Parts: sequence; C-alpha cells; structure tokens
Amino acid sequence: MRNAIPDPTNEQEKSPAAEPGKFHLGICMAGAVSAGAYTAGVMDYLLEALEAYEKVRGQPGIPKHEIEIPVIGGASAGGMTAMLTAAALQREMYHIDHPGPDILAEHKDHILYHSWVDLTDKDMFERMLKNDDIDGTIVSALNCLFIDEIADRVLKPKDPESIKWKPLPSFFPRKLKLFTTLSNLGGFTYNVNFNARGSRRPYYMKVHQDYACFELSSAEQPDNHSPGWMPLNFRTGANAQVAVDAALATGAFPVGFKARKVTRSKDVVNNNPLFDEKMLQAIQINADPYQSLNVDGGMINNEPFDKVREVLSAVCGQQAPALYNDYNTFNSTVVMIAPFPSTKPVDIKLFDKLMHVIGLTLSAMVSQMRSKATQVVDAMNESCAGQFLIDPTRELRKTDGTKADLQGERAIACGALGGFSGFLNKEFRVHDYFLGRHNCKIFLRDYFTVPDSAKDENPIFKAGYQGIDTAKYRSEVDGNWQIIPIVGEVDYTFPQFAFSSGSNWPVQNWEAISQYSGVLKKRVQALILNLVKYKPVHKFFLWIGTRILLRGMIAKAMLATIKDELNRWQLLK
Repeated sequence: MRNAIPDPTNEQEKSPAAEPGKFHLGICMAGAVSAGAYTAGVMDYLLEALEAYEKVRGQPGIPKHEIEIPVIGGASAGGMTAMLTAAALQREMYHIDHPGPDILAEHKDHILYHSWVDLTDKDMFERMLKNDDIDGTIVSALNCLFIDEIADRVLKPKDPESIKWKPLPSFFPRKLKLFTTLSNLGGFTYNVNFNARGSRRPYYMKVHQDYACFELSSAEQPDNHSPGWMPLNFRTGANAQVAVDAALATGAFPVGFKARKVTRSKDVVNNNPLFDEKMLQAIQINADPYQSLNVDGGMINNEPFDKVREVLSAVCGQQAPALYNDYNTFNSTVVMIAPFPSTKPVDIKLFDKLMHVIGLTLSAMVSQMRSKATQVVDAMNESCAGQFLIDPTRELRKTDGTKADLQGERAIACGALGGFSGFLNKEFRVHDYFLGRHNCKIFLRDYFTVPDSAKDENPIFKAGYQGIDTAKYRSEVDGNWQIIPIVGEVDYTFPQFAFSSGSNWPVQNWEAISQYSGVLKKRVQALILNLVKYKPVHKFFLWIGTRILLRGMIAKAMLATIKDELNRWQLLK
C-alpha cells in the first residue's frame, strides 16, 4: 500500500508514541445483500456505546483510555453501510434500542434503519418484480429502482431544513478514511514484457479489483487530503454524489441488480492508496475524468479486512504482525461484521456432468478472486489480537418447547435465498436489525476484551484502567477487560418481538408469497422479450411461447426454490 509510513504532519497519522493512551479500531463490513439490516444494527449499537463512553471517559471510577476509529471499509452491502454510516455521522441520529408496539413503523430520522429496514415498501418483492424499469432494454433481472430512491433520500432529503448537522464524534479523527470495494468490469490494463525475436514484446493483462476511497471531514473546506483519498462531506455535498455512486456500485449484485458507473479524477485513480507502488506504476491511466462500470465489490473482495488492516497499520505505525497480534503490545485491531461468516468447505463430488462442473467452476473462480495473501490469512487466526469478528447468533425456541442455538447465516431471517429473503418480509429485516444490536452488546461486554496480562503490560490499558478494579468492566465469560468500557444501564435481554407469527422468530405465510406468481410470470416474460432485439415475426411467436409455456415453467421453478429455502430456514408457516 502507498503511504505505508505515517505522515507526522497529518493529524490523523501521528505516531502512536505521541498518543500513548489511544486505541484504534478498524471496521470491516462484509457483504450481506438484504442482511445489511444486521450490519446496520451492529453499527447502531457500536456508535451508541462509544458515545456513552466518551461522555464520561476519565471521570472518577471510569477508565480513561481513548478509542478512535480511523478507517471503515466494506464490500457489497457492507460497503453501502459504510457510506450510510458516514452520512449518519454528520447528522443527529437517535438510537433505536427496542422495537415499538408497531413493529413495522418507519424511522425516517434514523438513516441506517430507514435505509436498510424500512427500504421503500413493506412489500419489497412485488416492487422488485415490477416492469416499470424496462424500456426496451434490460439492465438487471430484478427491478432495482428502489435502490436509487434510497440513494436520493440520502443525497436529496425532502426536508433538508429538518436535518440537524453536527461535527464528527470525538471518537473519530478529523479525517475518517472510508472505502468500498469495486469489481471494475473494464479493469486496469498492464503489461508484462517478454523477449521475443530479439525485441521486447508486451504481454497484456488486466486487474479488475478496484476501490473507491474517501476521507470524511466536517470541515467545509477540507485541506491537505491524502493522495488518492477523495475529500467527503455530506453537509456541503463535497464528493457526496461519488460516494453514493460507489455505494450503489459495490452493492450491484451481478445480474440481479444494475451495474453502476463511478466517475473519479485521473489523479485519484492513479494514486489509489489501496494499490501498492508497483501496481500503480503499471496501471497508470490517461482519461480524465476516469469512468468505470462496476458490479458487486464482494465478487472479488467480499471481506476486505486485509485492506482495513493496511490502512490501520499505517495510521498506528504498527506494521509488524507480531506487534498488532499480541495483546500486550497492540494499539489497534480490526473488527469485522459478517452476517455470512465463512464455514469450512466440504469436499466436492467428483462428478463430471456439465451442470455440476459449471457450478463448481463459478464457485472456484469467485473463491480464488476473494482469496487473500497467505500472511493475511494466517493473521486471521482466532488466537490473534489483531482481529475480532461479530457474526449472528441467537437462541430459537421451537413450537415443541425445545431450544436451538443458531449461528451464522442460520441465525438471521435475511439469510435465506443467498441473502435475498429479507426483501420478502419487513419483519425479517426488523428481526435482523435488532439481533445485530443485541449481538453487538454481548460482543462488547464479553468478547471484545483483553486479558489481565494486557491490562498490566500494554501501556494503553495499563494507563486506562489504572486505579480501577471493578467487575463492571470485566467479561462475564472469562473475566477479561473490556476494550470499550460499557457505561450506564444496558438492557442485555433479547428483544421481545411482536411478530405476526406470535413468536420472536418471524415467519411468512406461503399464501402471501404464492400470490407473486402473476407478477413473477410478467417479469419473466418481459425479460425474455426484451433481452435482445428480435424481428417482429420472431417476437410474436416468442411472445406466444413465453406466455403459454416458458414463463409459467420458470415462475413455478423459482417459487419452488423460494419455498424450499424458506422451509430450511424455518421461515414458513
């Protein structure tokens, strides 16, 4: 990465030796599709806990070490949430701790909740099957105009005078680094020279991994921004449109959602801080401005914890893994929020049938694109201090009275259908949002901790906890000490949801989903008839064939898949 050595003149990149009482967090948000509601809930409580601690930090009986978040990065839905968080940081936002009596009520004054849970309709599936986005050209399998509506709400709120703007919270630096991953379809061309017939011949190749990088600041006229980082301010509008475009681009699920264009200056692209010096020299572009066509950033890098760590290490001056992976010496850590944490892959079946091989080929391509360098993978060892993970977990009471402990994607209602189930029912999104808050509470209290040795030997926590020896800041699991001390009264009980199912786990009535058969057929027919340009006579016969046979077959197969997935997730009644 460029700028690997901190710049002592930059307030954000002071040497940690000059800030011995400050601990740094890098936030990484993984892809999630509609389960972005879970990530939004986690972020909502994380910000609430930091605000509460900062108000009383250093008072009698309260630890005094500082917490600062210098970098937030994400991919796909995580990248979208990163940008929404940036917008939320500049305005007053009151946290939502419990669902109210009307569980489907909107919260328009809460940008994270309104964007991920409210969306634009309670019934999003019907909205996504409408054909008002088709005008002779197909841009996506699903209607994604609702995403543009949400983006417009962020950029052009209907009542801007009602927004209460505020400076960045004190637990962020003056310039917060933000980035989203992009899958750049045009890519960056570079060449590898070969000797051939007595002369040098270029061998052209492309790299499609890309990043949109920003520095969020409250200053109306930001100065001295770091090379490759675009100054961002939602209040003044500085690069706000580019940030929203990048958010839409990183969330452009391939085929399902529309590919998105992002426009940046040549200087920004040629100094991309998340590429190393050799790569930047190889891919220099000349077009100014530079415009790229992008799909889901998670396709190539769905968990950009490696890039968050690079930025974090540069800011904190701790480049050696041996230092930042040791509780007694680390001054920073990466917190990754992953609604779909990875599981150990199962061995493939060695069948050579075409469709089986096609599926394995696509899976292998994506896995290879997302793989990290060996040293980064090794750094994600669970015994290391340099990274922590927040993922879904909850207890589910079954109708027969038994309990089941759910982990990972099975613990979230938006986890079915590859993350698309949240678009079927707003109750699914409500559940996941408050589960995110609940999981974050437990994580900060019991698992985001340091052992006794770090409290005694790490200068940050030794000074922060000096003279304080109370159980209220210790984990209820192993007695370790909280990195973010939890202050005030916190309700750790699981939210009591009043779902239509009568339980605290949302379920959908199959009749409510099967009613989409008609609009699904119309969507399938519109896609087939507009996918390419046909001669009138061909289009006529295709229309007849589609109406009589094809659309019904495809719609039936899709509904069967939906039913099977919802049953596996226990989301049907």
